[in-house]
Amino acid sequence: MLRKTLILTLLIALLTACSPQAAPETESAPIDIPATEVVVAPTEAPTEIPAMTYTDSLGREITLEAAPQRIVSLAPSNTEILFAVGAGSQVVGRDEFSDYPAEAASIDSIGGSFGEYNVEAIVALEPDLVLAAEINPPELVQQLEDLGLTVYYLGNPTTLEEMYTNLEIVAGLTGHDATELVDSLKARVAAVDEKIMPLSSRIAVFYEIDATDPTKPWTYGPGTFGDLLIARAGGYNVGGIASDPYPQISIEQVVAANPSVIILGDSMWGVTAESVKTRPGWETIPAVQSDSIFPFDDNLVSRPGPRLVDGLEQLAKLLRPGLFE
Repeated sequence: MLRKTLILTLLIALLTACSPQAAPETESAPIDIPATEVVVAPTEAPTEIPAMTYTDSLGREITLEAAPQRIVSLAPSNTEILFAVGAGSQVVGRDEFSDYPAEAASIDSIGGSFGEYNVEAIVALEPDLVLAAEINPPELVQQLEDLGLTVYYLGNPTTLEEMYTNLEIVAGLTGHDATELVDSLKARVAAVDEKIMPLSSRIAVFYEIDATDPTKPWTYGPGTFGDLLIARAGGYNVGGIASDPYPQISIEQVVAANPSVIILGDSMWGVTAESVKTRPGWETIPAVQSDSIFPFDDNLVSRPGPRLVDGLEQLAKLLRPGLFE
């Protein structure tokens, strides 16, 4: 049950876990979470834009003479953003882990597993824009630029508000308008905030992202969207006590934190509620005793794109089901 790819990626940046897969159902899950509305804008022709110069997150000036028609995305979150703002039809290349929306699967892959990109394949696609992300090292950006390609480096957001800004940036780069999308996302977040903010108590939550060593599993710490979304959904993140954004928490620390809910972000790797119940020492945890162990699509937390709002809504429904019936 080795899940090293996920941990490697998470430790590089906040951006991505591996591709989203259907979380296995567990008999212990007492709540049926309805599917959230897919955040993908209809495919539309880009609006012609005048020649403009943009400054990316590396402080580099990027000049576009017109709306790009051939875009290569180097990260799953970038691919999701491009489709969400209506630029899906302009994407001609994507990294290996870009699997959402479903249409992305038909786009040529340019690699990216363990950070290894096929530069020759990228050049062969003749992109007029390469959209990089924070998991991409500056050296790769420089290499592509030296080959004559136009590369925009989109930094990771640290808040939902910064994520909205990223949507607007990518929409502007590609000749689209993200106003309606951003307004709808803000409204959905506001609807959650309206119900959660008045609450005086918080539910202790342990979010597991890797339990290769079940005596010391990995979790989300401070400064991550895992920590931020749990808090905004009405929970108290057990991993938030650490100083590391992706700490390993000992079983003693988990037991001492007394979590009422355990969320399995590693369910895509086959971890189930039943397997958690059989772990030595876990039987005393309240979440285990009450069967409050839930599989979860970690891509809704680890990819800094519009589906973070889906993640917030689903976490809120898990933690406060009575408020979201």
